[in-house]
Amino acid sequence: MISFDPDTELWAEERGDPAGTPVLLVMGANASGVTWPEELVDALAERHRVIRYDHRDTGRSTRAFDVRPYAIRDLATDAVRLLDALGISRAHVVGMSLGGTLVQLLLVDHPDRLLSATVFATSALGAGLADVDGSNVADLPGPAPELLELWQSMGEERDEAAELDWRVAHWRLLNGDAVPFDPAEWRAREERVIAHSGTATGATAHAFADQSGLDRGAELAAVTVPTLVVEAPEDPINPPPHAAHLASVIGGARLVTVPGMGHALGRPVLAPLVRALAEHLEAVDAG
Repeated sequence: MISFDPDTELWAEERGDPAGTPVLLVMGANASGVTWPEELVDALAERHRVIRYDHRDTGRSTRAFDVRPYAIRDLATDAVRLLDALGISRAHVVGMSLGGTLVQLLLVDHPDRLLSATVFATSALGAGLADVDGSNVADLPGPAPELLELWQSMGEERDEAAELDWRVAHWRLLNGDAVPFDPAEWRAREERVIAHSGTATGATAHAFADQSGLDRGAELAAVTVPTLVVEAPEDPINPPPHAAHLASVIGGARLVTVPGMGHALGRPVLAPLVRALAEHLEAVDAG
């Protein structure tokens, strides 16, 4: 556990080569760091010092939003404080979903702490779910209606069996239809998350956190940190052309596509995703 102050602790785990360049994995909203697939973490750990962690109000980290509410941008600050606590001056950062939003905040506010950035299954600052004022100036599509309907029941009181059923149903929608969905794989992953967290109560705090300060898309044009945008063409939250838009607004970003990938990191998409990540990290390290 990493303590930032008397009121906030974050769970973090390191894996891999301590002498390798650090890679910080930043998970999405209301999701524990344990949600990162073991296969992905192990693959990156062959060459790198890999760190994954639980955001506030997820996993084993401090859960106190109801008494000490915070803003989404504070979660980006947490990532910097985590690097400080681990003695890491600069790291590759990889963000999925809300994690991709946080990585973008790091790109504009703390570029000196980043060796590189990778983002996927996310939208640009000021667009999509990060479109705070609702202007949708980029005219990008929103989440699928069936997903919005399911989210209405997020956080409802359920026993563990019913909560697992809800989470698997959620991942089924997030996965999309282009690649196979294995409910046993996702049930096992969520069982690990529940065991790690010590509770089957679903995390919801990030859905209520202050979103001010996210409308900063114009600042991304000045980014010089090597950035990879991975397009997930079947993502029901940030469908095309979200990734292409994001790559176009980040200075010098490179866009690659993982065919069939949705908003879920199941086994069918792990090999091409890991390959894209590894090639990006190795190119930056070599440079």
